[in-house]
Amino acid sequence: MIIVLAVALTGAVGGGVGTAQAEGGDRSAHDRQLLFYNHSYGVFDRETADAIEHSDYLRDFANFQVRTTTGTGGQTWTGRYLMGRETYLELFGVGDIAGQDGTLGSAGLGLSTERAGDLTTVTERLKDEGVADPVEFLQTRDFGDGVPVPWFDAILTTTEYDAFGAWAMEYRPEYFADPRGKTEPASFPGDVGRERYLSDDYRTHLMRDVTSVHLAVTEGDLADNVPLLRAGRFAVRTLGDGGVVATRGGTTIRFTTVPRDQAGLRQFEFCSTGP
Repeated sequence: MIIVLAVALTGAVGGGVGTAQAEGGDRSAHDRQLLFYNHSYGVFDRETADAIEHSDYLRDFANFQVRTTTGTGGQTWTGRYLMGRETYLELFGVGDIAGQDGTLGSAGLGLSTERAGDLTTVTERLKDEGVADPVEFLQTRDFGDGVPVPWFDAILTTTEYDAFGAWAMEYRPEYFADPRGKTEPASFPGDVGRERYLSDDYRTHLMRDVTSVHLAVTEGDLADNVPLLRAGRFAVRTLGDGGVVATRGGTTIRFTTVPRDQAGLRQFEFCSTGP
């Protein structure tokens, strides 16, 4: 499997208001975007995953970590993380996640709210998009003491998929209150945003944020997840080849439809922290 790492040297400068603040303002939930690109993940062959893990360049390029996380029900996963100001990538090798999610070519997309309560609105709007029974769940995190901390609430359109799934998420106040999460203070009332969740360590690296991702998915997986993009108020455009492009919020998300054996995270682009 081949992945392409592209850097868009836009000269973005650290600081300033977050994407959602700049776009949201005082606009009502009816008008404004509710979900934003949070992160995406892909599962690669062992050789590729090991090369990513031991890359000296990536450690210079990004706020880079290799971490094993324990979530709800004791499930664990080991990821390689490239983290920016508001967005990040999560890269796995085969078997780094249990079950179907850990197979070659599997991929996922996390979309998150910036304001407390917006996930409820997204859930309601999913029903308008034809998703009668959205799947709701709570993800927890165990910091090593055996006591799960509520991490984020999430919704899915379905639990049946070929190789790709997207979910909407809203970080919990309990997680922000736990000092082990190393999160930042709220910038405005109800702030549950990505910039608050991620550290400012990106400032000492070239990578600032993920500006675009390209995912190859099956027709069925795409059809199941487009309603979530629409409910979150992305601008969704269907392409002539059956693919889809979702824009708004600072990150362009492109989907190409392929057979299952060609599925996976294909390409990602970044903007930089400096001129």
